[in-house]
Amino acid sequence: MGETYSIVPTSAIRFVILHSGEGIPDLLLLLVQWTQKTMVEKLTFSNEIQCTVLEVKVIEGHGTTIDVVLVNGVLHEGDQIVGPIVTSIRALLTPHPMKELRVKGTYLHHKEIKAAQGIKITGQGLEHAIAGTGLYVVGPDDDVEDVKESAMEDMKSVMSRIDKSGEGVYVQASTLGSLEALLEFLKSPAVKIPVSGIGIGPVHKKDVMKASVMLEKKKEYATILAFDVKVTPEARELADDVGVTIFIADIIYHLFDQFKAYIDNLKEEKKKEAADEAVFPCVLKIMPNCVFNKKDPIVLGVDIVEGIAKVGTPICIPTQDFIDIGRIASIENNHKPVDTAKKGQKVAIKIIGSNSEEQQKMYGRHFDIDDELVSHISRSSIDILKENYRDELSIDEWKLVVKLKSIFKIQ
Repeated sequence: MGETYSIVPTSAIRFVILHSGEGIPDLLLLLVQWTQKTMVEKLTFSNEIQCTVLEVKVIEGHGTTIDVVLVNGVLHEGDQIVGPIVTSIRALLTPHPMKELRVKGTYLHHKEIKAAQGIKITGQGLEHAIAGTGLYVVGPDDDVEDVKESAMEDMKSVMSRIDKSGEGVYVQASTLGSLEALLEFLKSPAVKIPVSGIGIGPVHKKDVMKASVMLEKKKEYATILAFDVKVTPEARELADDVGVTIFIADIIYHLFDQFKAYIDNLKEEKKKEAADEAVFPCVLKIMPNCVFNKKDPIVLGVDIVEGIAKVGTPICIPTQDFIDIGRIASIENNHKPVDTAKKGQKVAIKIIGSNSEEQQKMYGRHFDIDDELVSHISRSSIDILKENYRDELSIDEWKLVVKLKSIFKIQ
């Protein structure tokens, strides 16, 4: 061993997704033989209980049970056990020889079981057990509260990842381990999705209710990221009724992709809703001999001195007591209609003013060629830009926003 290598043919893809399962028992046998020969000192038995919950499920005739793996120590029927729950072992069950724990059928009952072995445990209140957490046994001299505190250490590390502001998505996973992996991924700098609540096991109505709190705080976070779990029909129905979105995936990255697509879609919808109120910063200079129509609609040839001119932008003249002359109705660049024009471009713009004849402004009477035309920004329009168009404006364009903010004396 170590010089001669054993090759075990298996029917599998990427070593995980089994086809026929052929060769897997041989591979497991090889691993067991290898560890027994090379890790003798580490495989010694200890009386200290070392037990982990693998799965929580309902078995007909037994109620809610937990499947555990006992790595060290001895479990007895009647032992008081502590995890997130405190209860007593009603029965210790194992499958019949040559059968798996997952296979349905009758079980062998035991008064005690010594490590290492997979065991099914029955008892009261096991529906509150959490897959992935450790299971502790209360000894004669132990204090139940102290043991319970030790059992909750794993949960404390998970709870520390919940956003303290109370804003974030609700995360549901099949086990504590998969929950930790998902939370770690969401916390990473490349992702940064806040989490406001967590759950383990299938998504129930109570989980949807917890997630629905975000509808009043931050609607986009009224979502449940369900990793490797099922959603009950009642929970799905309630989610549809109250407006909570549930994403389901067995791969963390797929879950993230779904949520990102959802957020991007919401942002686009918000942009469309805010388009009429969004005012982009621009400073325009009227070009000589380029006044094509002096009154409504005013048609001018302009040079974009700073910023970005967009169709719909309200235009005013700061040097003439900030009078509003109307909104840009259209932009032409080289005789072709465009929606926007940026710094350095020379374009023709049509400005349509108010319907009221008294409020209509005219070139030569209210302003002339020496006056700069500036987009009329406001506090609300700046907030809309920050919320919906932050990444679309360059640094220079944001500097222009600050400059115009000072000109218009906006707080």
